[in-house]
Amino acid sequence: MQRTAEDRGPVRYGPLAPQPGLPVLPELTAVIAAAAERSAPEPPGGGEPVREAACRHWGRRGLPTEPENVAAGPGAPTLLLALLGAYGGDVMLPRPCPAWWTPQVRLLGRRAYHVPTPAECGGIPDPYALLETVRRVRAEGGDPRVLLLSVADDPTATVPPPEMLREACEAAEDAGLFVVSDESWRDTVHRPHETLVLSPAEMLPKQAAVLLDLSGALLPAGWPAAVLRFPGTPRGTWLRARTLDILTATGAMVAGPVAEAAAHALDEPAAVAARAYAAAALHGAVAAAAHRELLAVGALARPPQAGRHLYADLTPLRAGLARQGVRDAMELEDYLGGRLGAPTPGGQRFADELGALRVRLSTGPLLGATPQERLAALTARDPLGLPHVRRSLDLLGSVLAGLTS
Repeated sequence: MQRTAEDRGPVRYGPLAPQPGLPVLPELTAVIAAAAERSAPEPPGGGEPVREAACRHWGRRGLPTEPENVAAGPGAPTLLLALLGAYGGDVMLPRPCPAWWTPQVRLLGRRAYHVPTPAECGGIPDPYALLETVRRVRAEGGDPRVLLLSVADDPTATVPPPEMLREACEAAEDAGLFVVSDESWRDTVHRPHETLVLSPAEMLPKQAAVLLDLSGALLPAGWPAAVLRFPGTPRGTWLRARTLDILTATGAMVAGPVAEAAAHALDEPAAVAARAYAAAALHGAVAAAAHRELLAVGALARPPQAGRHLYADLTPLRAGLARQGVRDAMELEDYLGGRLGAPTPGGQRFADELGALRVRLSTGPLLGATPQERLAALTARDPLGLPHVRRSLDLLGSVLAGLTS
């Protein structure tokens, strides 16, 4: 019997973010080990060291920030839930969007409205579609107040061109929407010298918040920490206070040793910066190779620019998939996951259409099966030439080619 989307709920069974698959940086292990005996908890919103480090981090990216305009929490989902709960109203999101965004909105009892993205990129809504959707929703009695977007996107692995991001921000301003920019993947851009990443906070300094999950580029996912930058305005001060109220009520504080590791990572000492740069380059090389395998069989995918994944549209292979009993994204998820031996979440996880044959492919599993193999890929001059990486890519190509015959 064919399953429906309701058979697997988007919260309980939602896919995790793509993992780096790399061993923890020894320098970070030393920091958290040195803080292991710390018994005092972090205050709600984070102590001064982690908030000041976040200010320095954003300052190096052209966003001057004061500690009183920063909050820290145990991961981006916790901070986003608190922020949306504090701000109120319904939320506009791009389609597709990260798997955890829509459940955050619905857990609060708010309505989520998805807006198509431009053809060139994901992460942001098409500005004209955004304005039309907001007009329609308000005419029908809805209350859209927030636009959630990303400047380096999961799932599409794209970076919006500056002019498109500016148009989306202008549309949000015209519609009276507060912008929340998830910039967790900003520092995983594959070619940082060729890709310009801007923040909505640069364009709408009084009307945008910035969310940064450190598991994107700086910390292991098992050490949950994230920071949130509020506008330096009276309204931003009020919003931060309301957000801290929710963090306090839910006990959502960063663990003390993790906070010290987070502060160290946010300052980007040489070893941390070098690891982030090398990891981004490695995942970029593997993502580009996987992209070539997709194009070789006629599948579609935007060229990956950031992150540890790519978003593939296998609609051109629909006939071959149908012979395997695959008719929608959920069945495609099971089919590819079983043959590749790695999670391949379907587009329905990302608010995409269930009938569209789209999946997110992660590059982490392509780096090797053991920590030693993955570390070898990180340090190799030509990671694509390593036998275990080549085998992983060949398996992907073989599975895809089997759908064309």
